[in-house]
Amino acid sequence: MDYASVLIFALTGALVASRGQLDLVGFIFFATLTGIGGGTLRDLVLGRDPVFWVDRPALLVLTAAAACVVFLTAHLLESRYRALLWLDACALAVAVPAGVGVALAMGVSPVVVVVMGVMTGSFGGLMRDVISNEVPLILKQGELYITAAFGGALAAVVLMALGCGRGWALIICGMVVFALRAGSMSFGWKLPVYKARPPR
Repeated sequence: MDYASVLIFALTGALVASRGQLDLVGFIFFATLTGIGGGTLRDLVLGRDPVFWVDRPALLVLTAAAACVVFLTAHLLESRYRALLWLDACALAVAVPAGVGVALAMGVSPVVVVVMGVMTGSFGGLMRDVISNEVPLILKQGELYITAAFGGALAAVVLMALGCGRGWALIICGMVVFALRAGSMSFGWKLPVYKARPPR
């Protein structure tokens, strides 16, 4: 799951670089930052030593390769932003279960497991959007993003508490994440938005 989430998030980072018309180094920077950002923060918080990509440097080669592919092919996409949104949804659906799985292996409490799932899925994209001076996807008004990550991670924890095997719990976690995120993009699913009222 780490390899899949790093690859897909790296592609989204490279797409952001293409929208900014950066050079190849910029593509690799954004791809790497987005690909490993969430997992790096997760491992630092959990105290994992070494951080996952230090132990598997092939992940850095993977992000650079993804950047090169997008650098050569991004112009073929009809809408790079739409591709970015759907790739990001796929990455989220892989990264959240990956974070949940790592946290479960560390033996932390269920609350921390959920937080690590959300963190792994969302912080790489958050850093990507902030550095590229975009409104972060996780803060887009009314969209389900953090909610989708939280829902999937919570589903995994609840299923395991009910006796479901870890593998199935992580698969269902990813399915819940993708369903919520895709529903938000395709059908306008969203949480209620705060409406200001005149002061009394």
